[in-house]
Amino acid sequence: MTKRKLSHQQSRRIAQNQQRRSRQASEQPQGSGIDEHGLVIARFSKQADIEAADGKVWRCHLRANLGDIVTGDRVVWQQHDESSGVIVSVEPCRNRLQRPDSYGKMRAVAANIDQVLITLAPEPEPHTGLIDRYLVAAENLGVTPVLLVNKSDLLSSENEHPIEKQLIHYRNIGYNVIRASAKTASGMDQLKHELKSKISIFAGQSGVGKSSLIQQLLPGEDIKIGELSEQVAKGRHTTTHSRLYHFPEGGDCIDSPGIREFGLWHLNKDEVIQGFVELKPLAGQCKFRDCNHEQEPGCAINTAVEKGQISAERFSSFRRIIGSLDDVDIKTF
Repeated sequence: MTKRKLSHQQSRRIAQNQQRRSRQASEQPQGSGIDEHGLVIARFSKQADIEAADGKVWRCHLRANLGDIVTGDRVVWQQHDESSGVIVSVEPCRNRLQRPDSYGKMRAVAANIDQVLITLAPEPEPHTGLIDRYLVAAENLGVTPVLLVNKSDLLSSENEHPIEKQLIHYRNIGYNVIRASAKTASGMDQLKHELKSKISIFAGQSGVGKSSLIQQLLPGEDIKIGELSEQVAKGRHTTTHSRLYHFPEGGDCIDSPGIREFGLWHLNKDEVIQGFVELKPLAGQCKFRDCNHEQEPGCAINTAVEKGQISAERFSSFRRIIGSLDDVDIKTF
């Protein structure tokens, strides 16, 4: 059954009601049992876990027409009984990490984040294409991306060189790279420092050890951790929904489900360039305003690549992403 589309007037009235509920919640004392502010720490279909101001977590139902509520959202909710409640409105968010699904719809992953920890490991093999797509998403969102290499204890003379060859390009353009190991706890102090006082999301392929790293940082939490598939060296999906955790030293993190693809179909060419920080300042220097950065004369980006001022590998990645923007196989119901 197709969901009924709201009219402009109905959408405006819903937004006004949500703003009114938010103001009322701010004016009322916490614990009054009427309207209260809360934080979404997990979302499950038509329900969500909401953390109240006193730290207690409530399982809440979602009222209709609230939009796509996601982990990290700030909401207004009402207590229903001793353990449950209902969400009545959603606060405006600073940002929203989204990705399109196979049906062409945008799906929110997290809200109100400060940085994305793009997690990779020797196994499964890291792919620069996926890393670059995360970087494009982070740059367009205005959040700080950090490259986090987990399972550093598995690095050897055989596999260290290709990983280092990938990472050197990112270091050269100013990205922070952290090495850590959930198994040996090496690099965890640096990681804790990077996470302090920020809301971070761990993102990356399944099996790179995001949940294992969070378990090291939060030994008291019961976090589901899966083994790497030996047959295909690809991780199994162990996190089925995004969840927010608080660090004792300060800061929060969101553990997101592992994904092997991160489509950018919703972006245009200029937005992709925005996500390649070394290409962005050159894009306006091309001879032609509508330059596609292919074989056009006077292309500032191509000239920089030819002179070795820009990584040829990164430029190739940019071209692949641009070429894939219209290459979408959308499923139908």
